[in-house]
Amino acid sequence: MNPQAKLIFALSLIMGTTITISSNHWITAWAGLEINTLAILPLIAKSHHPRAIEAATKYFLTQSAASALVLFSSMTNAWHTGQWDITQLTHPVSCLILTSAISIKLGLVPFHFWFPEVLQGSPLTTGLLLSTVMKFPPITLLYMTAPSLNPTLLTSMAILSVALGGWMGLNQTQIRKILAFSSISHLGWMAAIISYDPKLTLLNFYLYSLMTTAVFLTLNSIKTLNLSVLMTTWTKTPSLSAMLLLTLLSLAGLPPLTGFLPKWLIIQELTKQDMAPAAIMISLLSLLSLFFYLRLAYCATITLPPHTTNHMKQWHTNKPVHPSVAILTVSATMLLPMSPMLSSII
Repeated sequence: MNPQAKLIFALSLIMGTTITISSNHWITAWAGLEINTLAILPLIAKSHHPRAIEAATKYFLTQSAASALVLFSSMTNAWHTGQWDITQLTHPVSCLILTSAISIKLGLVPFHFWFPEVLQGSPLTTGLLLSTVMKFPPITLLYMTAPSLNPTLLTSMAILSVALGGWMGLNQTQIRKILAFSSISHLGWMAAIISYDPKLTLLNFYLYSLMTTAVFLTLNSIKTLNLSVLMTTWTKTPSLSAMLLLTLLSLAGLPPLTGFLPKWLIIQELTKQDMAPAAIMISLLSLLSLFFYLRLAYCATITLPPHTTNHMKQWHTNKPVHPSVAILTVSATMLLPMSPMLSSII
């Protein structure tokens, strides 16, 4: 793709996100979401492969439906209350429609079907944007409207998201699909706590974005898209594969790694809110996700030759790792001792 075109799309993404997260009026928030959608579509379809075109079409249709629901929800609320302010969403029907719209935008269960397919048809760098940057504007809308939304509905969707995110990722061999189901599972944790402590949702999103960025950039640097190729990368970059193991375990939420922090705080807050059954449920269901993270980690580091893959072994390269990958990987594994400081900042 032309570098000038890439620059325009990147600037449009930044502008769309900024407009949505800084707006108080529903129309400007909707405009920001639309700019984001239109900017990411060429990046999904840039390879001109039929799967990429299909992914772009699916993304466009689902996001258009979600944007229409956001408009419908805000207009219904304005019709009944006379308010266009995002924080003044009080009409129950509007709240229900908005919950559906944001769930479609984020890929929460039961509106999750589009996300794995779109991620599978996108390049790794675009997949990274879809998993992190594109989730930020809907999360901020959820944050601003959280007091008005139905906590029982959000908790039910959260438990289903953690369950299906773990269960459907179990037999996948494509790494992008595994990361899509991982994203759905993490969004379940965020939706579970949004009604009780919205700041914890933002902390969870920031740390999830950090860890996912580290994983995507590592996979991009070793040019790996499925498990059979991942088995051969140990000989190519041993140190990077070892750090990928730790980053994946951090994404799974194992102590003493960074990913344990949001899960620990969310379980603690849910218990304080007399939501111990929900906390136990999502903790047990996240063990499903742990299985496929361990599978990825096993393929990345512990499967040494001889093995039964048909792929040729990779040549060991002395090409230096990009500094951003190194910084993100260290941050994705070693931030737990800084948890009191992170909690005070958030």
